[in-house]
Amino acid sequence: MSYKITVMPGDGIGKEVTKEAVNILQVIGKKYSISFAFNEQLIGGAAIDATGVPLPDETLQACEESDGVLLGAVGGPKWDQLDYAIRPEKGLLKMRKELDLFANLRPAKLYSALTDASPLKKEIIQDLDIMIVRELTGDIYFGEPRGIEKAGEEEKGFNTMVYYRHEIERIVKFSFELAEKRDKRLTSVDKANVLDTSVLWRKVATEIGEDYPDIQLKHLYVDNCAMQLIRDPKQFDVIVTGNIFGDILSDEASMLTGSIGMLPSASIGGKVGVYEPVHGSAPDIEGKNMANPIAMITSAAMMLKYTFDLNEPAKEIDDAVEAVLEKGYRTGDIYKEGDKLVGTREMASLIAEEIEK
Repeated sequence: MSYKITVMPGDGIGKEVTKEAVNILQVIGKKYSISFAFNEQLIGGAAIDATGVPLPDETLQACEESDGVLLGAVGGPKWDQLDYAIRPEKGLLKMRKELDLFANLRPAKLYSALTDASPLKKEIIQDLDIMIVRELTGDIYFGEPRGIEKAGEEEKGFNTMVYYRHEIERIVKFSFELAEKRDKRLTSVDKANVLDTSVLWRKVATEIGEDYPDIQLKHLYVDNCAMQLIRDPKQFDVIVTGNIFGDILSDEASMLTGSIGMLPSASIGGKVGVYEPVHGSAPDIEGKNMANPIAMITSAAMMLKYTFDLNEPAKEIDDAVEAVLEKGYRTGDIYKEGDKLVGTREMASLIAEEIEK
């Protein structure tokens, strides 16, 4: 087996954690006789510095020609004063749109060794395993018109929240099919008591639900869902929602697991999937060997599972992470007194050693 992988380290700690994920894939490749060819490309602030744009054509072409994509993180204070049209984050939005990455999978799984790292009580959080499916190419992030303009003697900023039926249909169908492979429970999250887009969302989700009689479908308003994630998170299995609601809820869910540094994600739906940690570029710890590489490493595991259908190697990575955590090793974001504090490189090396056993 041979796969071409485009690697976009991006900015800040993205460069550090991506390097470790590549190393883990090479260890997996050696063990399972899988050949990975890595092609590094620019995105975000690094791309702006080198080419003047956050997503060069060469990077996009490399992604289109690859079997899978690994992405570190983008952005940082260095580029905050740039015009919005060329900010690092615009590279992400363009990539998602151009590659038609309409489904963003964000698992919130609590490793048993990290039960005490969660801010919630053990009985509420133990054995948590949620999958949030965020629609990624529509909603207020892409709607037109948008902008900032004069309104009499002051300025106004405006964005347009819009969803087309076909966009809702494909993400909801995707989520029902995912729920069939899990615990057969799907929660659709909207704000149908206020927003017309959500009225359509709920209508379409209900209609599609009739084709999946074995799946328990529940509707929740987004504010109630945010509350329920803290009150009783284990009531959820698969959550499907729009772009902006999914952005917020998945970050909330990340803290249930103890740290945003633990959460991977997959952006799929088009011909190539992009896999990246949920966390940002964290420029304050860049180059200090302090970043948690686990979210990036498990993002690589998601690529093995969802794009390459290599379930056994993917599980091997997850099991290795679990084993290292069970032995008490922690990076700073999940460390507490009595744990064994390690850096980025050390954590990744420990995981690699578990795989090699």
